[in-house]
Amino acid sequence: MQEAACDYAKCVANSKKVSWDIDEHVIRGRTLEATAKFLPDALSMVGKMAYLSRRELVFMSLVQGRTYANMFAVVERFIGAKMLDLASAHSLGDQAALEALVRFVDEELKHQRLFERIDRLAAAVMPPGYRFIPSPNEVATFVLGKSAWAVLALALHIELFTQDHYRMSIEPDEGLSPLFKDVFLYHWREESQHAVVDSLEWQRVDRLMSPEQRDRAVDELISLVRGLDSLLKLQAEADTEYFISGCRPAISSGQIVLLHSQVLRAYRRQYIVAGVKNHHFATLLTNLTDAAQLGRISKALRPIMEG
Repeated sequence: MQEAACDYAKCVANSKKVSWDIDEHVIRGRTLEATAKFLPDALSMVGKMAYLSRRELVFMSLVQGRTYANMFAVVERFIGAKMLDLASAHSLGDQAALEALVRFVDEELKHQRLFERIDRLAAAVMPPGYRFIPSPNEVATFVLGKSAWAVLALALHIELFTQDHYRMSIEPDEGLSPLFKDVFLYHWREESQHAVVDSLEWQRVDRLMSPEQRDRAVDELISLVRGLDSLLKLQAEADTEYFISGCRPAISSGQIVLLHSQVLRAYRRQYIVAGVKNHHFATLLTNLTDAAQLGRISKALRPIMEG
């Protein structure tokens, strides 16, 4: 327990060290441009869309990048709400843990504001008609209806894949938006601390559970991942339609089907596969589940990982 307290205190110190302001450090008076990619190719997977022109590939990156901003505005909402709820467990106990979670919530609120600003900047340079399907409050209500164990597992998975996203953004990639690169950088700086807090809280909650409660929580985690995948399917369809209307109305029916499948695959890679394959997440999940539970999770993930 003393070691955990030290880790919470370290998260507080690191949070203070890397703290940033949206306008002063990230946006800095800049705008987005329709000629610069929002996402690196390794993330958008546009390299698989060889039938598109260079201009169309850039536009696809813009579409996916706008969805990226909206998706994170959604997930930051339910993660922040859960951390606010969990902070009460430390209110009369470990004050370093309490401060770590309170700072975590404040940073998640800031991240929501950042991604809402990015969406508005993207809207200013993109044609009308873009639709983001998930409702932030409806998604949060669904997620927060699950056990803390399941929500923390999902949250850690999310915080960890943002680190992969940052690494992809700093690899050489011609034509990547400098502003979007800074979004990846500054988001990663705080999310890396959040992943530590998620890990500590997930293990703390796990220690308080009975085997029966944990077994139910595993099924809830599976439900959350399937729910996320359902949203990705809907958004991939909406983004494919928007791309076609804004860039290539003469596309063939066969290419529409192919394009939709490739956008969905990119979204699964961005929001599910990257986190599942993260070594820290896989190790902790293995440590907190038995073989049968891990087998249920693997079976549920297989169609997503292979799709």
